[in-house]
Amino acid sequence: MTRGAKITSKGQITVPREVRQALGVGVGDKLFFENLTLENGENAVLVRPARGQSAFSKYRGIGNPGIRAGRQGIADWIKELRGE
Repeated sequence: MTRGAKITSKGQITVPREVRQALGVGVGDKLFFENLTLENGENAVLVRPARGQSAFSKYRGIGNPGIRAGRQGIADWIKELRGE
């Protein structure tokens, strides 16, 4: 996807809708811009959303009440089911 944006006199840009949708960002979200040097020597900029946690973390644990998170929690739950 290639989209353009114009920089204002304050250094601001409007991120095109298609790019916002592809990144999964909305109003109030932050973006990181990372300068990269490619193997052929050209410069590129990587744009990625600034997320402190996984986009799915808010759903963690809703489908398995009473089971602790992680491998050990699942192993303990299976042992309990088996009566061990």
